[in-house]
Amino acid sequence: MKIHEYQAKEVFAAFGIPVPRERVAARSDEAASLARELGMPVVIKAQVLVGGRGKAGGVKKVESHDQVESVAGSIIGMDIKGLRVNKVLVSECVDIRSEAYVGIVVDRATRAPVLMASAAGGVEIEEVAKATPEKILKTAIDPAAGLLGFQARNIGMALYGDAKLAREFAGIAQKLYRIFVQKDCSLIEINPLVKLGSGSLLALDAKINFDDNADFRHKEWEEMRDLSAEEPTEVEAKAAGLTYIKLAGNVGCVVNGAGLAMATMDLIKRYGGEPANFLDVGGSSSPEKMVTAMRIILSDPNVKAILINIFGGITRCDDIATGLLQAQKQADIRVPLVARLTGTNAEKAREILKGSAVTPADSMADAVKKAVALAGGAK
Repeated sequence: MKIHEYQAKEVFAAFGIPVPRERVAARSDEAASLARELGMPVVIKAQVLVGGRGKAGGVKKVESHDQVESVAGSIIGMDIKGLRVNKVLVSECVDIRSEAYVGIVVDRATRAPVLMASAAGGVEIEEVAKATPEKILKTAIDPAAGLLGFQARNIGMALYGDAKLAREFAGIAQKLYRIFVQKDCSLIEINPLVKLGSGSLLALDAKINFDDNADFRHKEWEEMRDLSAEEPTEVEAKAAGLTYIKLAGNVGCVVNGAGLAMATMDLIKRYGGEPANFLDVGGSSSPEKMVTAMRIILSDPNVKAILINIFGGITRCDDIATGLLQAQKQADIRVPLVARLTGTNAEKAREILKGSAVTPADSMADAVKKAVALAGGAK
């Protein structure tokens, strides 16, 4: 789950990380009023859950108060990479002397959180990693011990070459790690972390992604969630107890279990196809859930064939088959369906589907090959 910059900075401030004086506005006249309170000049920043705001014209410095309302009005309602800007952050201008990047993410290779930093701040860290990976400093964090002071200070000294700034950086980094753990984050970043003319450090931007698996113990997340910035079908799927992620391919996938879903998508790629989605119906599946799953997949016009790959344990294959027939009656399904159903009540499921328009498959590989071929063949 992603949250907006202004929300991330509210979290930062609560943990003692220094941030600029700034306020969020949903209307241009409100932005003008806030600019009057902050004093000119100000920076107006689009609040949208995607990168590249500056390049898209969503971040602008305004020198005159007379221009604030028109600039804010031009940003509010702007489309940035398919997302509409509904709010802007009106922020004070600060005296920037240098910019750095600092972030924490889970590294699957070391199975631990990793503190990353770079003196090449203010640009996308992915570009830095690709062009000049030697500029990225890393240290693995032992989850049992946490981020130790000397680890953070070593990174700070490498960035700034100054003991005072290294200690200040270490304090900010350790607070970031506390947020990372206490708020169940999957990613937390400051880009840029700026050195001011006064010599102190300030988080000029903020990014936090929460791990959805922990939402049961963070009721406050529901209020922070911006559903308008999420894929509507993904929101509908979550409400129905499904896990759905839209992708760019043409082979729709219905599976049970995340591991099987990943293996199915890998096999689609192996045989030259492109998966259109990740859709996990979960450990148990009623016919009604299957109907919803099919409706969601069919809402994607790119889908040219649908692969149903079920390994029945708790999930009953006959429920899946019944749901498929119900979906065929309730929806105008104009794409071919391929089903591999094995496990609990698989024989019963095959009897239910006998004579239907669903193409049966004997194995996972057979099912994938048939679905890829029906979707238009290998690319």
